Amino acid sequence: MVFGRRADDPDLVFEAGGRSRPLLVRRMAQAQGMRLSVDPRDGGVRLVMPSRGSLRAALKWVESKRGWIEAALDALPQARPIEEGMLIEVAGEPLRVELADGGRTVRRVGSRLIVPLPADLLGVRVTRWLKKQALERLAAETERIAALAQVGIGQVSIGDPRARWGSCSANGDIRYSWRLILAPPTVLEATVAHEVAHRLHMDHSRAFHAAVERLLGRDPAPERAWLRAHGRELYWLGRDP
Repeated sequence: MVFGRRADDPDLVFEAGGRSRPLLVRRMAQAQGMRLSVDPRDGGVRLVMPSRGSLRAALKWVESKRGWIEAALDALPQARPIEEGMLIEVAGEPLRVELADGGRTVRRVGSRLIVPLPADLLGVRVTRWLKKQALERLAAETERIAALAQVGIGQVSIGDPRARWGSCSANGDIRYSWRLILAPPTVLEATVAHEVAHRLHMDHSRAFHAAVERLLGRDPAPERAWLRAHGRELYWLGRDP
């Protein structure tokens, strides 16, 4: 059976490779036909269809595209569960994860990330530490670039959004993906410059892009290219295969 409903989740699922994946159906009045995609961040299958279309017919159409879907799933980055001995790039520096007796907090010792036992809390503790590092670095970089732009900034926070690496509200609050700490430092800097520039121009006009380049001190094209090529890999750290 390709489609079904989980007992604890009313959403549709797509079964492939011996596992179930979310199948998100989005009805849109302006949709002229059906469109499929596979989310590179979580492997979920997305179906866009006309608002008055037949769901039964749509699911049959999705099944006819099984070969394409499975190929797209096979092309996804490999899941990287957080395990002892693995290397994690943090702000461009590789750190080896090690479990140790004693202590209650994760600490960095040179190129080692020491995590206290028990082992079943390894992933939670490493992720919490990464988020803390991300917030500290992003807040500091935002403050630095905001000073260059001579603009005020509201609250700086982090999350794990699906679609954006950062966002800036009209009142100056800026929210980033914590996974930017896993990217090269230049990528983090370019993302901050992009969001701070929205305090000058709440659009993506030529003036906005000129402001980004001025605040960053260089063309951010290489950083944008890096995110397009490698950004989706960052979402697979901490995921089980």
